[in-house]
Amino acid sequence: LPKNIEVLTHFGERADFSPSNTEVAFMAKSFGDAFVIDLKTRAIRCLTCGLPGAAFLRVMHLASGDYILIGAERFTDIRTSRGRDNELWFLSKKAGSKPVRLGQKMSEGAALSKHSMLISFSETSGQNPELPKGASNLIVAEVDVSGAAPALRNKRVVVSSPDNACTLEAQDFFENDQRMTYTCYEPQGRASVWTIDLAKKQSVNQTKNIGSYNEVEGIFPDGMHTCVESDQQGVRMGATRLFRDIDIWKLRLDGTGRSFERLTHFNDYEGWKASNPVVSTDGKLMAFQVARGSDEAGVGYGILLMHLRQ
Repeated sequence: LPKNIEVLTHFGERADFSPSNTEVAFMAKSFGDAFVIDLKTRAIRCLTCGLPGAAFLRVMHLASGDYILIGAERFTDIRTSRGRDNELWFLSKKAGSKPVRLGQKMSEGAALSKHSMLISFSETSGQNPELPKGASNLIVAEVDVSGAAPALRNKRVVVSSPDNACTLEAQDFFENDQRMTYTCYEPQGRASVWTIDLAKKQSVNQTKNIGSYNEVEGIFPDGMHTCVESDQQGVRMGATRLFRDIDIWKLRLDGTGRSFERLTHFNDYEGWKASNPVVSTDGKLMAFQVARGSDEAGVGYGILLMHLRQ
């Protein structure tokens, strides 16, 4: 590994920094248990190991220090449990707590604010039969923990796509929760990076001049740059397998796509890629996972830390 990258765990996937940057939450595997690792002591503890048959796909920190889990109540098969049965769960930070379902089916991942209880997620016709086939909505809501049970309040659709020309997935809030990044998954395995001004409901394609596979990931604290899973090294060499040939890139969110810097080089080694990066709120660290190109999206074999230039 380069000198600025260290191994944090030898197993796991889909890392997420706590708002205080003192711990990283991650999944042991797809449809498995959620863990956290203390970045100072490197002690690892399991959040869901007391639950028989846990089938979660993601764990993320709320600004309150509590957690959001994403996954199905039970594993059926990969397609069903990752699609139709995928839903949001609240897990209190209090020791011994059990996940509480929020009554919301959703698609893939979510965006969680580091400053408030704001959350964004998407739903497709696979989770919401009222949507036309292929359609998707990007929804913003608030996680309310003031009542007897946690709940989602003030749900509102901020972006709609009428068909699978663009299937939506939320990623990160930025600029004091006034803007958000999201991915548009396109036909033929392509993807593009978008931002939206939530007040004006104005969206901008940030990779319109880049093309191929570009999936937005962790935002930098300056709100001007984001990590992107991209296959640009393959595109520039004249051959790409899209998401199976990704590495991590840094994109400036100015709408031009001209500032696109490669951060990792795992895909230079046959069979490997780097994916699912997140950046600490102080901009000092990037956590990501080592992955194999032959595996499905999200599968990882350990969490790594990159010490970023300041």
